[in-house]
Amino acid sequence: MLRSLRFRLPALFLAGIVVAGIVSVAIAFQLLQDYSRDESLRDLRRDAAGLTQLFAEQAIKSTDEGTTAPAFAVPQLEQATGDTLYYVGPSLFPGQYSGLKSLPRLSLELLDWKAVQAGKTITFEFEPEGEDRPFLAVAQPLEVEDVIFGALVVAKPKTVLRDTWLTLMQFFAVSLFGGVVVAGAVAWYATRRITRPLLHLSRAADEVAEGHYDVVVPDTPTGDEIGQLAERFRQMTVRLGEVDELERNFLMSVSHELRTPLTAIRGHVEALREGVVEDAAARRESLDVIAAEADRLERLVGDVLDLAKLDARRFTLLHEEVDMARLLDQAYASFGEEARRRSIDYRCEIADRPVLATDGDRVFQIISNLLANAFRWTPDGGSVELRLAAVNGDVSVTVGDTGPGIAPEELDRIFRPFWSRDGGGTGLGLAIARELANALGGRIELESEPGKGSRFQLILPAVPAG
Repeated sequence: MLRSLRFRLPALFLAGIVVAGIVSVAIAFQLLQDYSRDESLRDLRRDAAGLTQLFAEQAIKSTDEGTTAPAFAVPQLEQATGDTLYYVGPSLFPGQYSGLKSLPRLSLELLDWKAVQAGKTITFEFEPEGEDRPFLAVAQPLEVEDVIFGALVVAKPKTVLRDTWLTLMQFFAVSLFGGVVVAGAVAWYATRRITRPLLHLSRAADEVAEGHYDVVVPDTPTGDEIGQLAERFRQMTVRLGEVDELERNFLMSVSHELRTPLTAIRGHVEALREGVVEDAAARRESLDVIAAEADRLERLVGDVLDLAKLDARRFTLLHEEVDMARLLDQAYASFGEEARRRSIDYRCEIADRPVLATDGDRVFQIISNLLANAFRWTPDGGSVELRLAAVNGDVSVTVGDTGPGIAPEELDRIFRPFWSRDGGGTGLGLAIARELANALGGRIELESEPGKGSRFQLILPAVPAG
């Protein structure tokens, strides 16, 4: 369970969200700390500036009215601002600014007194006597009639800021938890959407591994990579099924093809061994049959070996001077007797006489396979045409017949090994012909129409010999 994609995908997704959330919260916390501190210092500066201005105005007013001290109600001001007020500076003599005397006094060592005397506002932190918590403070110079005699300190406990941070962090934590829950649900749903077709494909692959190529691959109408994988897998199973069927047909065909000549050979050998055939002519006829059937077996085995070598890319080709016209005459003559026997109109037309540097035996094998296929499908009384021409730098050998033709959906299939339209034969001739043509640097083109025959064309590059 823990090693499956159904667990690892959402776990990885959630882990990424949690890590991103923690990093975001940490950054937000640091930014919030800085922002809260800056805002608190801005408020303290504003309060300090306002209070010192109020004190200066009251001090001037009291002087003008002849009173001894301004009215500076410290408790009311602290309650109104929420700040704690302190005084920093020299001792005040009796009667001088008695409103300040009610303020706790701080040591000059806590801040830069020279900067205060220069009229600068000072920001600092300190821990007052009797308190076990730090304060954030702003010292504002006290100036009356252009004379700086001390500083008013406006302070606020840092725990107030911490309480604000903690409250916001609680909101962040709740939001992060909610986001993880939602993301977990989305990840679970998305993972099921992803893994469900993968599980179907996995079960289908198990079926295919056991040799059941007719397995049903479920449709995945997502249009994504998994849908493409399912479609490719479906095509693979269809192709494997076709290959399996072809192999079975091949085994049946080869078994039949092998059994037929072997039966004939065995029958004539037994007749000769038992003395059934007595006269010399009959014995010679039996030996001829045995030789012909042996040649047939040799050709069958040779075809299978040739195809195996071509598939394994272990096929050796010769490069020799080949007179294509002479080669075509030999191929044409090989099927002359069959054409006469079956009353087939058999013609050979040689428009050019090119000479190529290629493997003559393999070219002859290709042409022979194409002619054998043409004669196999041409009915008695039909026609087969063999033509040689050199066009546009290529040499073409055309084999045409008046057979039943080939349906469009079978045009490529007939070149597959072990496949035959009627289930007869081994289905190796055209497959070997195309592979040999490709090995020689050429190709085979096919034009066919059902009911009107077929036209195979071997095209080889016209490279001069020598």
